[in-house]
Amino acid sequence: MSLLVRPTLAPRLLAWFDAHGRHDLPWQRERTPYSVWVSEIMLQQTQVGTVVPYFERFMTRFPSLAALAQAPLDDVLGAWSGLGYYARARNLWRAAKTVAAEHGGEMPQDFDALHALPGIGRSTAGAILAQAHGQRWPILDGNVKRVLSRYHAVAGWPGAPRVERELWVHAEAHTPHDRVADYTQAIMDLGATLCVRARPACTVCPLVQDCASAREGTQAQYPAPRPKRERAQRQVAVLVVQDPDGRVLLERRPAEGIWGGLYSLPELPLEDSAEAWCERALGARVTAQRELATIEHAFTHFDLDLMPQLLTLAASPSAVMDRPDWLWYKLGTTLAVGVPAPVAALLKTESTFV
Repeated sequence: MSLLVRPTLAPRLLAWFDAHGRHDLPWQRERTPYSVWVSEIMLQQTQVGTVVPYFERFMTRFPSLAALAQAPLDDVLGAWSGLGYYARARNLWRAAKTVAAEHGGEMPQDFDALHALPGIGRSTAGAILAQAHGQRWPILDGNVKRVLSRYHAVAGWPGAPRVERELWVHAEAHTPHDRVADYTQAIMDLGATLCVRARPACTVCPLVQDCASAREGTQAQYPAPRPKRERAQRQVAVLVVQDPDGRVLLERRPAEGIWGGLYSLPELPLEDSAEAWCERALGARVTAQRELATIEHAFTHFDLDLMPQLLTLAASPSAVMDRPDWLWYKLGTTLAVGVPAPVAALLKTESTFV
């Protein structure tokens, strides 16, 4: 039974953390509400090793909440480019503006006010208050769900409401009243380094004596995977429009939807031809055209095939300058705006434009 009373795991977990935990992550050096918040948002669905360099560059670029709130969204998306899940960056920017306008520029220390900000869920709000202010709030990110699912043998996919409610009960019960910031980091570290998805290191885990799944040898059963569903497949034709000066046309995507707010390649309507689109939209004639290799990109719930066509224009059209959502990118220069990773890789591949 997953709800059997077990000794609180906090003392053993904290002793393990003191000896083996991670103590020098960049957001631990000075646990300010702003730095903890940025790190928590970046760590959603992204591993620590990937986040660290992005976090350090981001904090150099936007060293304070005020700097983030005053920055153009394009600058924020540019700094986020390559990290993925761009809604996180948009929400971070929106929340910073809300804090600047409604909270005097200081992150709220009240749970409800913090939770109300864009992109800050229950676990993230608890992590910020616990790590930055030492307030006792439980957390339940992916690593913690895995630890508690195994420790208490909680059956079912953690994303299911019933299972998640049960895990929150355990998270609340185990959260100590002292050293809350360290405990929060410790249980995340345990899930990231020992209680991993495949082949957990149970022989060196500080919780193994009381872990229900370790006792039964059923660690692989917890947590249960998301119920399988058929992945959707999408195909989109995109245009790599190059002018004689070696510039490529980029178009800002709508704020909502995939790659929202990023600059990407213009999409070609199914009923249109590439040459006709260039003549109509740009008032420019195409002198050469060829198909490029399909780019395969996987999202969480579907697979996307980008089918690019390279088009060389006879002249640089002035019409582009009349559209605020269009810009020319000079090949070989630094991308100053946010661009989806597969598109950025295409623009940096020299053989594409030979």
